[in-house]
Amino acid sequence: IFISFSAFAKKEKISFNLKFGLVKGGEAVITISDTVYNGIPAVRYHVIGRTTGLTDKLFGVNDVYETIIDAETRLPLKSIRNIKEQKYRWYNETYYYHDIDSINSQKSGWSAVPNNLVDIISVFFYFVHTNNMEKMEIGKRVNIPTFHADKISDVSISYLGRETIKTDLGHVDSYVLTPRVDKGKLLKRSDGLKLYVSRENKVPVLIDFDMRIGALRAVLQSYKIDGEEQVTK
Repeated sequence: IFISFSAFAKKEKISFNLKFGLVKGGEAVITISDTVYNGIPAVRYHVIGRTTGLTDKLFGVNDVYETIIDAETRLPLKSIRNIKEQKYRWYNETYYYHDIDSINSQKSGWSAVPNNLVDIISVFFYFVHTNNMEKMEIGKRVNIPTFHADKISDVSISYLGRETIKTDLGHVDSYVLTPRVDKGKLLKRSDGLKLYVSRENKVPVLIDFDMRIGALRAVLQSYKIDGEEQVTK
């Protein structure tokens, strides 16, 4: 069976199990909802990622990201990064003023920034919504200026083509993307991340991580539109 996605959902909730092989190591939930920000139509991305069980004892990750984007330009208007990883804590709110190419970060104040700056959450959605994926050449790489951890750097995203992937909820025709990001403490390589994005509604349905401690997969567990599960196992 194929999962049927709606392009007109007011609220989409995508839940993943994080697995090391057959062993569950955590959970992630992406919620996408329509909203209004300063009087303009907007979209809110809310992402939660946390470790569970033995993995939680090793890494203790409980991270929350929130980004509000302009529904028309797909550019961020506000982002929140709330990180809890073992004893490490980081909280920051950032406001984006694209008309003057500036941001105001709670951590570092006002800064001039590159044109069309995105944040680490909106960068992937911005890529698939602003590029004609059907006509994109396999292997094409796009560099996008991205704000993350109070720093600006280019996130380079490569398009690897299309693939139909099998999930617990059915088969999904997907675009395959590989972003080159800061590998941080967990990734083995800066390009050790692969995203499978639904061709129909442009949301992630599978994420592969090449971790220092082994391969980790974010496997689609649930997809709800306005609270209604779309497919039963």
